[in-house]
Amino acid sequence: MEQYGFFVNTDICTGCKACMTSCFDRNNLEVPQKFRKVFEFGGGEWKADEAGAFTATAFTYYVSMTCGHCENPACVANCPTGAMQKDPETGIVNNDKEKCIGCMTCEKSCPYGHPVQLDDGLSHKCVLCSDENPEGVPDPTCAKACPVRALEFGTLAELRERHPEGVSALGELTDETGPAVVFAPHRDAAKGGVLRNPQEVSHEA
Repeated sequence: MEQYGFFVNTDICTGCKACMTSCFDRNNLEVPQKFRKVFEFGGGEWKADEAGAFTATAFTYYVSMTCGHCENPACVANCPTGAMQKDPETGIVNNDKEKCIGCMTCEKSCPYGHPVQLDDGLSHKCVLCSDENPEGVPDPTCAKACPVRALEFGTLAELRERHPEGVSALGELTDETGPAVVFAPHRDAAKGGVLRNPQEVSHEA
């Protein structure tokens, strides 16, 4: 299997959300639906000394994430009808709309809250923009939209070879399901940080 995935350089990501909006437009989504999310993690504070001067320890960094097309996808394991499956050749995780009943167990079990219920009542998700390609070849618009080239798309093996310093978990995003992603950690990532935009990355208005 040739597993496809993303490299995300969080040290240069500006949080502009061009990846998120290009995905939104390409997939004809409506607010608050989203296939790609930009998580904002932050922490620290501003402190005043005796002279009234402020010193900042505050920090923020952004992590762009879509479906992980995971090695052990929780959505596949928990789908009650077997609609959600992982393609044995590309590693893309998608569901059979003929079998999907719209229960959204996939979204509830996904550590990234990824699949989205659209107006047809069924579960929909990122398929790496392979759905409008005659050959079914992945060609994600998000990676092409990033103005600072913080996103790279390719096979997971190639991405790991090019970015050996990469990690698969960052901030509050875990790697328990083996997501096909390589993160270059932000310079402040070691400080931790908590999610600052929970509503923005949810599917609730």
